[in-house]
Amino acid sequence: MKNDIQPHLDKNSIPIDPTLVELQKDEWSYSKKRSLDEFNAKDWELWSEQRNQYFEGQRVKHILRMLECQKDDKAYLYTVNNYYHCMQTATRMLRAGLPEEDVVVGLLHDVGFVTCNETHGEFSAALLRPFISERNYWMLVNHAVFQQYHCYDLLGCDRHARDQFTGHPHFAWTAEFVDKFDQTTINYDEEILPLETFEPMVKRIFARTPNFQNKE
Repeated sequence: MKNDIQPHLDKNSIPIDPTLVELQKDEWSYSKKRSLDEFNAKDWELWSEQRNQYFEGQRVKHILRMLECQKDDKAYLYTVNNYYHCMQTATRMLRAGLPEEDVVVGLLHDVGFVTCNETHGEFSAALLRPFISERNYWMLVNHAVFQQYHCYDLLGCDRHARDQFTGHPHFAWTAEFVDKFDQTTINYDEEILPLETFEPMVKRIFARTPNFQNKE
């Protein structure tokens, strides 16, 4: 059965501007059907074709915009905000000669820090999961736990919380990342590279064939 419910306004509604949102490409076609129930095989074929191209053109722009929108944020204690922390991390990793994947992971490791602070590691891990190694996925999920090791006098902080992972194959990498590229990259006077430096790297990482295996 088709959906016969039509859009309407009540006294609390905001009037709708009936202008169509512009398509990304001039040669693309709209579907003006009002529900997915109305789609047929031809509609889904067009959906798949245009959607795949859309993601290819928009995904990295959206990801970098998530980071760049924090550029002018005020700080709450550190001499840098979260944007400059992430940029400083990526700059330092690139100059240390780390692999491109590691640099991109460093750039985006705290992209959700303000939005979902309590689970920001999982946020970045979920964002990057299909395109990175199990080593970096595990590091992103757990790096906040490892950071506690460096918080000597923080009330309620368990500096040895990371010990629960002793013997894990990715323990050493996570400890190294936090020690060298996370807990020390909070300096207002440390030179950073521009975001444009990292954009091609991000594009290459997200152009990989997605792989969800061995990431728990």
